[in-house]
Amino acid sequence: MSKGVVDRAKRKLPDRLAEVRGDRSQRQFARDVGVFQQNVNRYENGTTPHTDFLIQLALKEQVSLDWLLLGKGRMRRSR
Repeated sequence: MSKGVVDRAKRKLPDRLAEVRGDRSQRQFARDVGVFQQNVNRYENGTTPHTDFLIQLALKEQVSLDWLLLGKGRMRRSR
């Protein structure tokens, strides 16, 4: 995979995080996922999220990691 493809995927990650958050405030979303609001703010502003956060988000919000990281497939995992 080329660096350009990786860079494009990383640039779109904040938008997908905001989509998962939906209408919830960053504070409420952080509480729901079990992280600090400051982390959610940083991630939505382009800081690359930690792996622990991404895994926790995928599990608690039933979000596909393929969709979250790469924009591929459906947002929500099948239950």
